[in-house]
Amino acid sequence: MGENKEKSPDGVKYYRLSEIEEQNTFKSTWIIIHNKVYDVTKFLEEHPGGEEVLREQAGGNATESFEDVGHSTDARDMAQDMVIGELHPDDRHKIATPEETPLTTLNDESSWWSSLLIPALVAILVTLVYRIFTSDSE
Repeated sequence: MGENKEKSPDGVKYYRLSEIEEQNTFKSTWIIIHNKVYDVTKFLEEHPGGEEVLREQAGGNATESFEDVGHSTDARDMAQDMVIGELHPDDRHKIATPEETPLTTLNDESSWWSSLLIPALVAILVTLVYRIFTSDSE
């Protein structure tokens, strides 16, 4: 495990994704949020959302889940105490897709509006056209 650790120029420890994925036991639970590696082992029992949600994310990318819950500023400050390093830059592309999902969610919301708005406008237009043609024939 020690041979994989590198340090950035500013002294941040880098962990490889394979190394993080191995940390998914009750003895050692690590998660990744925004490419930072968090050791949440000692926090499992204290987590207000229950330890299960952390265990589900163990050894993997928890960014989407963390952001979806909408953690408070206090929770984010508390989390900073659990940072042990960062995901190695060479491995960041391996978890990029899940991090982009919130953007898709935003697009889904906008498409939800357009999926309601466009049919409503079409219905109004059809109604107006129908009325114009039926009033002309009378």
